[in-house]
Amino acid sequence: MPDISRFPIPDLAELPDDIRAAIEAVQERSGFIPNIFLGLAHRPDEFRAFFAYHDAILERKGNLSKAEKEMIVVATSAANHCPYCVVAHGAILRIRAKDPLIADQVAVNYRSADLEPRGRAILDFALKVATRADEIDETDYGALEAHGLDREDVWDIGAIASFFALSNRMAHLMDLKPNVEFYTLGRGD
Repeated sequence: MPDISRFPIPDLAELPDDIRAAIEAVQERSGFIPNIFLGLAHRPDEFRAFFAYHDAILERKGNLSKAEKEMIVVATSAANHCPYCVVAHGAILRIRAKDPLIADQVAVNYRSADLEPRGRAILDFALKVATRADEIDETDYGALEAHGLDREDVWDIGAIASFFALSNRMAHLMDLKPNVEFYTLGRGD
């Protein structure tokens, strides 16, 4: 296996059954194993905690669409200079938004991307959480409420931005390489 991390990548056969099953399920759905699964499998307890919280915030039912959630991940990961998360979640964003251009636009400069005002307001707040959380005040909530977002939605935006700050830093720590499959997903037929 090519070097995908600075840390050891465990042999799938030697992993605990639940982690191996989770990885195999992802491989079956996507056709490959995203490197984040292999990298975090180095520490099984942390793998479980990471993906439990990941799923809790990204799979939560609420007013944010799956594409909006992925936009948050791409924009904040770009601000944190995280190639793995920008490339991997850029692919997911292209698929969820059904738009082959949006992920690149959001990653480079979401302010000039082809976004609706609601999407721009979501990303304005997410970037504030990611880069200047100490400056959050009631005007930020009002700006989101003007786009039909309530306090629970604001929590969701903040939780995603905060969780991916952790994810970005772990990807940097591991020097995690994006899977080559991510680069072409959602770019066309």
